[in-house]
Amino acid sequence: GTAFGEADRRGGTEVSRPAGAQRSGSPASLVPWETLGRQGRYFVARGPTVAELAAFSGRPARQPVRVYVGLRSAGTVRERAALAVRELRRAGGFDRAALVVATATGTGHVDPAAAAAVEYLHNGDTAIVAVQYSYLPSWLSLLADPEPARRAGRELFEQVHAAWSALPADRRPRLLGTGTSLGVFGGEAAFDGAADLRARTDGVVWAGPPHFSPLHRHFTAERDPGTPEWLPVYGSGRTVRFAATPADLGRPGSDRPRPRVVYLQNGTDPVVFWSPRLAVERPDWLTGPRAPGVSPRMSWIPLVTFWQVTADLPFAAKAPPGHGHAYREIFADAWAAVAPPPGWTAQDTERLRARLRAGTG
Repeated sequence: GTAFGEADRRGGTEVSRPAGAQRSGSPASLVPWETLGRQGRYFVARGPTVAELAAFSGRPARQPVRVYVGLRSAGTVRERAALAVRELRRAGGFDRAALVVATATGTGHVDPAAAAAVEYLHNGDTAIVAVQYSYLPSWLSLLADPEPARRAGRELFEQVHAAWSALPADRRPRLLGTGTSLGVFGGEAAFDGAADLRARTDGVVWAGPPHFSPLHRHFTAERDPGTPEWLPVYGSGRTVRFAATPADLGRPGSDRPRPRVVYLQNGTDPVVFWSPRLAVERPDWLTGPRAPGVSPRMSWIPLVTFWQVTADLPFAAKAPPGHGHAYREIFADAWAAVAPPPGWTAQDTERLRARLRAGTG
């Protein structure tokens, strides 16, 4: 991990240190710029500008709050989460319409499309907070030791939730969650099931969940009869929905209230379907109708199928959107389904999808 750690320490220098007090690493911040690491610097220095947000919404926008605490910013997971909460307070993050707890990937990466989409949705009246727990690429963390992701995901949500709960009920922002890849595995650790997610969040969007994510695995295993492993329906879609396309978010019917939790998962994403059990057991996703993009000729062969899917892991994110581990414009539909602001329309979602397709800033 030394090489990855050095790359993390030295990386991200091509972006400029933010000047605005709403960002970690700025002159006003409690988190020194030098401690953020490569992905933290990218996160706080990028994203939609106030001008871009105002042009999209047609009205004055706010500068989004982005809080990030790097591995070098504090000594332990608990201290990093506590620093993140102090930094949120300093930056005014608890005074926004939406407060998003983002669980990072193994490298500390926060999905730029997931972040930008919620900022456009709420015209910048948002705060997003994340902490780093590793330098390793997610697929390496996934194969080596995924436990730091769970510790970080649980600790950050618990501390943010405690601070949020202490606010007067009429002054609390919507409390949302997000994570991509190993960030799903980490983010799930704060919750024990669908009822807990419904009780303690106002909405969650998770993308590309690793197969061993406990809640995802439970919801998939307990799916409604007749629904496939690659696109399950759980509990008639009341609280949790799975989607590979925008249309999937409406399943099983528009009479349901909006979902609290959305899992975005492409049927060709090896991160979602990789498991050691592939070596010895035929998976459900290779039984019956296949997901779009999965060849009808693909068959399960002991050991061989496992190594085929394993070999795909490092390259999964390089697939075009809607395939492999690539999620981008569908974040517009997911956030609009879970946490729309007043007056948001289907046309707004369409415009946001086009904006994300063009680039997330």
